[in-house]
Amino acid sequence: MYIEDKSSGLNGQARIGRVTFSKSGRSVSYDDRTFHRTGSGYKYNFFDVETDEHFWKSGPRKDGADRLYPDSSAPVEIDADVAEEYWATIRSRK
Repeated sequence: MYIEDKSSGLNGQARIGRVTFSKSGRSVSYDDRTFHRTGSGYKYNFFDVETDEHFWKSGPRKDGADRLYPDSSAPVEIDADVAEEYWATIRSRK
């Protein structure tokens, strides 16, 4: 999943990582944090239940243009445990 921190502005730290969904699908766990889905999707669609920080989460895109606001030139980090799968399956590169 693509995860972008929106708590400090429109173009925050971003990464591709594996998440776990709750049974209801309204919350997501990643890196020992739990995020709940918001009712709206403007600028952020999840918030951290402990810190109330805002995040944008979505499925990774085949073209790599994952950022909500593509003007950012900041890199998107890819977790080591999903890197090979991401490049082979999502981006169709070997």
